[in-house]
Amino acid sequence: AEGETTLKAINLLGYSSVKEVKTAKVYFIKGNLKIEEVKEICEKLLANPVSQDYEIRELEEEQKK
Repeated sequence: AEGETTLKAINLLGYSSVKEVKTAKVYFIKGNLKIEEVKEICEKLLANPVSQDYEIRELEEEQKK
């Protein structure tokens, strides 16, 4: 819904060539966790399973610092 509203506003500004807008929220969770624990955190706290999808990625060592 947020992306659609933003798309409408962009088009009203005169940028009719923009056809799609998507939004994303990113969480960086640092800790000693198993993948199952991270999934539980996402499902119970961070994502609404009715209207949102989530993806879990492990960062490279350099990005973890």
